[in-house]
Amino acid sequence: MRFGTGLLLAAAIGMSTQGAAAAEIKVLTTGAFKQVVVALIPEFEKATGHKVVLDNGTVGQLIKRVDGGETFDVLVLNPRGIENYIKTGKIVDGTGARVGKVGVGVMVKAGAPAPDVSTVDKFKETLLKAKTVGYIDPASGGSSGIYVHGLLEKLGIAEQIKPKARLKRGGHVSDLVVSGEVEVGIHQISEIVSEKGVTLVGPLPAAIQNYTTYVVGLSTAAKNADAARAFIRVLTGPSAPAVLKSKGMEGA
Repeated sequence: MRFGTGLLLAAAIGMSTQGAAAAEIKVLTTGAFKQVVVALIPEFEKATGHKVVLDNGTVGQLIKRVDGGETFDVLVLNPRGIENYIKTGKIVDGTGARVGKVGVGVMVKAGAPAPDVSTVDKFKETLLKAKTVGYIDPASGGSSGIYVHGLLEKLGIAEQIKPKARLKRGGHVSDLVVSGEVEVGIHQISEIVSEKGVTLVGPLPAAIQNYTTYVVGLSTAAKNADAARAFIRVLTGPSAPAVLKSKGMEGA
């Protein structure tokens, strides 16, 4: 009898935690990767009997929390953040696996005319014509906001956009688009396709596209390291690629 890779993974996870009491693991993830984690939690909980407590924030917010002493079992962050925590002894060396990446996209309110963002010049023109432009406040530590802020400077339109910029301090830029406060929003694609009331116009042109990569790591202070490792195996397992694609992400 032949088994699918998903069944084999479930069996492996089950055997690795077999005989252990049901545990509760705390997972911290950057906001954009949250949708992937949420989609994969049921597979883990069904296979192991363990439970996941999930919390999220921007990269900057999570770094402040971890630096401030917050405990966790599994952390999904950017590569630099995980590498730094391996060096400082907060993440177990060798557990920093890449779990996905996502590009930046442009959105409008559902039903609104879709502007042309197919080239760098068209993208610039769209932003300059828009009454309001929304993106994540770079001060909040969100990777897309930091990138967009720098991109506007690079394109030479930062001063023109500044008076009509509406910055979202964490959460979803789509909220501002749905409410009508923002005409054109810029955010990570996964944070657009997962939200109702907005339409993804398209990704940023290839010449100015920026990908955020996500890496998972195991805490050196994990209360149940076996359960945490089993969860990491789910995030890197055979079910992950389809989930990534459905959430507007790609494999890393």
